[in-house]
Amino acid sequence: MEYDVVIVGAGPAGLSTAIKIKQLDSNLNVCILEKGSEVGAHILSGNVFETKALDELLPQWKEQGAPVKTKVSKERFLFLGKNKSLNWPTWLLPSVQKNHKNYIISLANLCRWLAEQAEKLGVEIFPGFPASEILYREDGSVKGVATLDMGLDKDGNKKEGYQEGMELHAKVTVFAEGCRGHLGKQLIKKYNLDKEKNPQQYGIGFKEIWKVNDQQHHEGLVMHTAGWPLDNKTYGGSFVYHAENKQVYIGYVIGLDYKNPHLSPFDEFQRFKTHKDIQKTLEGGKRIAFGARALIEGGIQSLPKMYMPGALLIGCDAGTLNMPKIKGSHTAMKSGIIAAETIIENIKNKKDLSIYEEKFKKSWAYKELYAARNVKPSFSWGLILGIIFTGLDQILFRGKMPFTLKHKHADHESLKLASQMPKIEYPKPDGKITFDKTSSVYLTGTNHAENQPVHLRLKDSNLPISYTLQKYDEPAQRYCPVGVYEIQEEKFVINSQNCIHCKTCDIKEPSQNITWVAPEGGGGPRYGNM
Repeated sequence: MEYDVVIVGAGPAGLSTAIKIKQLDSNLNVCILEKGSEVGAHILSGNVFETKALDELLPQWKEQGAPVKTKVSKERFLFLGKNKSLNWPTWLLPSVQKNHKNYIISLANLCRWLAEQAEKLGVEIFPGFPASEILYREDGSVKGVATLDMGLDKDGNKKEGYQEGMELHAKVTVFAEGCRGHLGKQLIKKYNLDKEKNPQQYGIGFKEIWKVNDQQHHEGLVMHTAGWPLDNKTYGGSFVYHAENKQVYIGYVIGLDYKNPHLSPFDEFQRFKTHKDIQKTLEGGKRIAFGARALIEGGIQSLPKMYMPGALLIGCDAGTLNMPKIKGSHTAMKSGIIAAETIIENIKNKKDLSIYEEKFKKSWAYKELYAARNVKPSFSWGLILGIIFTGLDQILFRGKMPFTLKHKHADHESLKLASQMPKIEYPKPDGKITFDKTSSVYLTGTNHAENQPVHLRLKDSNLPISYTLQKYDEPAQRYCPVGVYEIQEEKFVINSQNCIHCKTCDIKEPSQNITWVAPEGGGGPRYGNM
């Protein structure tokens, strides 16, 4: 199939690209491939949303009925100790962390709405069709992508109802897969896009949606915390957002550069909810949704070159999230808008795709990332020093310090040997405030077709037992948020049916032995209004 533009991923970046292209030239043929069963099925975010890019893309979004309604009305920031908390004055927070002009939204629902706007303009969207392979021209440029064959058994044999994948060719292919996109990862390596860049940094983010009682609900309240249950040397923090309809979005983010292989991010999140100042919001309520996703945190130090022959890398596939702002949707959308403008100039005026980089560096999105560049690496000094430095950097210097701190190590390099680190005993879940992984994955609606090739690939099947278990007590048992990996009778078991496509294993595995690839179309979580 031939298109002018093929976009991989129906997130905020990919959809913004498609909409802007059709606004600029309605005659161009644009299609979007989305691996989820529907647009939004694999979208998970906090989400306090800044409308800056949406204002540019669709200025009449309010009149057009965008699901952006709950304005932030109050903010709080708590430093948590085990039994106490310190209420930090919000006027002392850097401006980058203030949200009074922003909205509490479901990013999944916003993407569904953006998809409707794109289709009205003539964009073709194919949910349930993951791009599994990059196609190249003889000159080495990207030619397009191929979708995954459907109906193969675990050994690669054709089952009844087998359907061969499709090749989609394009003048320009846009990769907008989100954090740790498996094709984006290949492109970065093939074209050496991260040359002279710092190692990329990631976090694992959890989110639950709760229905709470009237007296515990304060629509428009945004609260963040730092501190307990993590120690001073482990980066992380929480969000508690009071959305509409008596719903509270509660979540936790832990940097994947943590050192202790015994740490379980999922259980740290559950433990966080038992703090008296958090639990009081949830008591008597009901957990109605759960999800988890890796997020990209490296900033401009780790931002790869975002263009290559025949293709662009945008949004979180590249790494445009503003970490101290705790936001990436608006910058992802802006990167998509710039990508669209670049594509128009490339197709119409034969301008090289390299102008994308020039345009991006002149944008407000790049200026944001530049001002934020020193925050994440400063937390390698510990929570207290990181907070002090961030205050100086963001409040006094407004992100304009005359130096740039570096990320020195990739996240998979940070683990210490299990014998060198203390074991962590986590309390059993009570089924009211805290929960186990089994009941949590159930809420994601995750499903994968039976008897299909395992999409979590081991480079060396012996390594988990012979090396990773011996050295690190096989941390995959703990860093996976839904229990995909287990040790049973000295065997490494992969329960791929449970996989919610968070990509944590692809990032954190200490010997980089696990590779995530796209499973059969429509598989994975089926998030509602996450």
